[in-house]
Amino acid sequence: MSDQRSDQNYENLFRPLNIGHTTLKNRVVMGSMHTGLEEVKNGTKRIAAYYEARARGGVGLIITGGISPNLAGRVAPFSSQLSGKKHLKDHKFITQKVHQAGGKIVMQILHSGRYGYHPFAVGPSRIKSPISPFSPWPLTGRGVRKTIKDFIKCAELAKESGYDGVEVMGSEGYLINQFLVTRTNKRKDEWGGSYENRMRLPIEIVKGIREACGENFIIVYRLSMLDLVDQGSSWEEVVRLGKEIEKAGASIINTGIGWHEARIPTIATMVPRAAYSWVTKRIKSEVNIPLIAVNRINTPEVAENILKEGHSDLVSLARPMLADPDFVIKAKEGKADEINTCIGCNQACLDHVFKNKVASCLVNPYACFETELVLKKVKNPKKVAVVGAGPSGLSFSVEAAKRGHEVTLFDRGDEIGGQFNFAKVVPGKEEFHETIRYFNVMLKKHGVNLKLNTEVSTQELESGFDEIVIAAGVRPRKLTIEGFERENVLSYMEAINNPSKVGKSVAVIGAGGIGFDVSELLSHREVKGRDEVESYTNEWGIDQSYDENRGGLSRDKKLDFSMEREIYLLQRKTTPHGKGLGKTTGWVHRANLKKRGVKFIGGVEYQKIDDKGLHIQKGGESQVLEVDTVVVCAGQLSNNDLYAKLEALGKENIHIIGGAKEVTEVDAKKAIRNGVELALKI
Repeated sequence: MSDQRSDQNYENLFRPLNIGHTTLKNRVVMGSMHTGLEEVKNGTKRIAAYYEARARGGVGLIITGGISPNLAGRVAPFSSQLSGKKHLKDHKFITQKVHQAGGKIVMQILHSGRYGYHPFAVGPSRIKSPISPFSPWPLTGRGVRKTIKDFIKCAELAKESGYDGVEVMGSEGYLINQFLVTRTNKRKDEWGGSYENRMRLPIEIVKGIREACGENFIIVYRLSMLDLVDQGSSWEEVVRLGKEIEKAGASIINTGIGWHEARIPTIATMVPRAAYSWVTKRIKSEVNIPLIAVNRINTPEVAENILKEGHSDLVSLARPMLADPDFVIKAKEGKADEINTCIGCNQACLDHVFKNKVASCLVNPYACFETELVLKKVKNPKKVAVVGAGPSGLSFSVEAAKRGHEVTLFDRGDEIGGQFNFAKVVPGKEEFHETIRYFNVMLKKHGVNLKLNTEVSTQELESGFDEIVIAAGVRPRKLTIEGFERENVLSYMEAINNPSKVGKSVAVIGAGGIGFDVSELLSHREVKGRDEVESYTNEWGIDQSYDENRGGLSRDKKLDFSMEREIYLLQRKTTPHGKGLGKTTGWVHRANLKKRGVKFIGGVEYQKIDDKGLHIQKGGESQVLEVDTVVVCAGQLSNNDLYAKLEALGKENIHIIGGAKEVTEVDAKKAIRNGVELALKI
C-alpha cells in the first residue's frame, strides 16, 4: 500500500483496445452497479451526472446498473425496466451526457428470475431462493421464448436510446444462471435436462441481439465462471458456454463470480485484491474475444499487474469508481497517489441498495449525490480551526481547503486518522491504511496546516480564527460494575493497540461492530508459507484447480483454525450476534468468528470481575467465565468537552461534527459525510 505511485506509467492499462467496429481508449471498465437512482424522483438527472463524472474521469467503458427487459424480471416492484418507447427519453439524456464527456456506455440487461423480490418472479422451475420470500412461477416454453424476445427488444431500445451496446447479465444467480444449472433447473423440456438444452437461453439471447442490433453494437456477456454454490456449473460447462457465446456474436466476455446466495465472500474487504483474476486467466486460452477481470481491483497497480500477467484484456472497477470518479485520469496523469481508494466496506453502496436507499460511498459522499453536494470556491476565504484529525475532521479540512479557506487542523496524536488507526490493524480491514494515505496526500495538496501532538486550548481557538470546528471524536464508555478498574480489564483501544497484553482466555463485552473487530483481531492466526490468495481460497473452500468440483467449491482444502486464545463474545441483547452489522458483510464476520471457535453468548447481565474471572448472569443463573482478560466494547462517549467550554464562553462561530456531536449510530460513513456537508456550507 505504497504512496509512491506517481512514478508508474501503467502502459498496459492505457493501451487502447480495438473490438472491431470501435476502439476503447483504455482497459478500464466501470462495472455494473445498481445505485437506487434508477428509481428515485428526478433520478435521471442525478444518474446522468453520476455517469458523466466517471466518463469525464477517463474510464474506457461504463456498464450501467441492471435494467429489466420486462415486468417479471424486475429485481423489486418498482425497479427500472426498458420495454417500451416511453422509457427512451430518460435513457437518451443519460447517453448524451456520457458521450459529451467523451465516454462510451453500455446498458446491462438483467432479469432477476427467482431473485425477484415480488410475487411476479419467474424461474426455470418452482424452486424458491434462500434470499427472497417469493417462490418463482415456472416459465412455460412459450414464456421462455417471450423472455428471449423481451431481451432482444430491450437491446433494440437501448440502441435507439444511444447506448453503445448492452451487457447481458448471465451470472450472479440471476435468471440466465438459473437455467444453466440443475440446482435450479429441473425442467424436462427443450430448456432443461442436458447442458445443451440448459445453455440454449443465453445463446439465443445473444444471437438474437446481434441479429437485431447489427455488427456496430457492443455485446458484453457476463459469464458465471465460478458459481460457488452446490450443483453449480462445471469448468467444462463454463468453457463450452463461453465458446458458444463467442460464436453467437458477443464482443466481450465479462467475468461473473458467485451467486448472491453463495456463502463465500467475493467482494468484501477481507477478500484479497485480485483474488479471482486466476479464473479469468484460466479461460483466456479457450476464447478469442476480450475478457474482463473483476472483483477487488482497487488500485492502478493491481489493475496493471493483472493485464501485464495476461490474466485478462480489461479490468472492471465498480465500487472504486464510486470512491473516485477520476481514478483513471489521475493514474494517467501521474497522480495515482491522489486516488481515493475503495476500501471494500460495502457500508454506503451495497448495504444502502439492500435497504432501498440511494447508494453512495463511505470515503466519497459525493458519489450519487453529484447534483446535491456541489463544491464551489468561496469569495471570502476564512481562517478555520479544526480540532480532531479523525474521519470527520479530515473530510471537513480537505473540502474546506479546496473551497479556498485557510484551514489549521489540530490533533493531540502523532498521526492522523482517529478511529481509522484502530480499524486498519484488524485483519481484513487493512484497506483503511489507504484512506489515511489519501487524506495525508490531500492535506498537503490543498495546503492544510496540520499540527499534530498538539493539545489546543480555548484561548488559542478564540484568537485568530473566523470559524472553529470540533471533530474530537469519541472515547470508550466505561462499565459501572465491580472490578472494572482491574489491570486485566482493557478498553477496546488498549486491546487493539496492545494485543500482547490480552491473555489466553478473554471475554469481550459488547457484540457490536467494535466487539466483532476486537474478536477478529484476537482470534486471528497468521497462516505461514502461503500467499494471500491461496490462503483465502483454501480458507473458504474454493477449488482453484476447478477440475472435479462443480461451482468451484472444495470441501477438503480448508485451513486449520485452532486458536491460541479462548474467546467469549458477550452481549446483553438476546438477538443474534452482529444483527446490526451490514447486510452484505455481517454474515461474513459471524462466519469468520464461528469457524475460529469464538463462543457467542447473549442475554447476559454483568455482575463483577475478580480473580476468578467475569461473573455473569444468564437466564436467571449465575456463572463465572474463568478468563485472564476482559475487553470492554460497550459503546462510546462523545469528546465534546472543548465544544461545551467554547459554547459557555458565548462563541457563535463554533461547529461540532462526527462522533463528537453524537455517538448514536455514528460510523466513518456518517462522520465523513458530516465533514463534507459542513465544509460546503461555511
